[in-house]
Amino acid sequence: MLLNSLFNLIKLTRPLNGVIAFVSICVAVFISSENGTTISIYLLAALSGAITGAAGNVINDIYDVEIDKINRPDRVLVSGKVGTRLAVIFYFLLVTTSLLLSYIISIQNLLIVLGATILVFIYSKYFKRLPLAGNLIVATVTGFAFIYGGVAAGNYSENIFPALFAFMTTLIREIVKDIEDMEGDSSFFVNSFPIAYGITKAKRLILSLTILLIIMTTLPFILKIYNIEFFIVIMLILNPFLVYSLKLLFNSDSKVEMRKVSSILKAVMIIGLIAIVLGL
Repeated sequence: MLLNSLFNLIKLTRPLNGVIAFVSICVAVFISSENGTTISIYLLAALSGAITGAAGNVINDIYDVEIDKINRPDRVLVSGKVGTRLAVIFYFLLVTTSLLLSYIISIQNLLIVLGATILVFIYSKYFKRLPLAGNLIVATVTGFAFIYGGVAAGNYSENIFPALFAFMTTLIREIVKDIEDMEGDSSFFVNSFPIAYGITKAKRLILSLTILLIIMTTLPFILKIYNIEFFIVIMLILNPFLVYSLKLLFNSDSKVEMRKVSSILKAVMIIGLIAIVLGL
């Protein structure tokens, strides 16, 4: 019984997202690392960042229980596998842990985690229901994971491009998810961009942002920030994935297709990290 409850609590945090956050921050620390960067800095930064993201997922699900009965009926809060009270206690435990771990690194890291926690809470309670506002908050917090890792290593300037890449990829994915969630969102007066302006305009916005992202990914090689390995991965793998996601996006409005596009964009984030590391 205890193990089952623990498993469901972990599932509530969306562990795959946590793994991506952990790896992303490790990459951010690596990019900015100097001779004095220790393994403990890697672990503290990556753990505190991943736990901050986990807490954000928990509070988001707490506020979205009714909407998720339509959009995500398989989630543990909706199915009753985890009670709301236990989820709230778990959320505060995660927040406290992330704040303590970030404080051990530095006051600057503590302030970033505190700011991200407040932003995600406000997003979950209020801004998720406004067109683009919530999307921009989620994208900003995701991008700041790289700045966070850079601050932990003592030099965040090397992480400006990775942060922008993460911001753009996440913003596109959030709008795709809004199209996927229109049925449940409209039932509970969530005024997302596709609901406020229509699916056609939402897809055009995704197209524009994706073209901008494709152009943006070529700049680090042109500006000699990253080596040829980065350019090869970007041109042969990442950008074709982005083009394929657009093909799926314009083929159908179904939840199944939108979920495929969302999964591809999550893969794009991972491919981008690999390209950056190889291009250093």
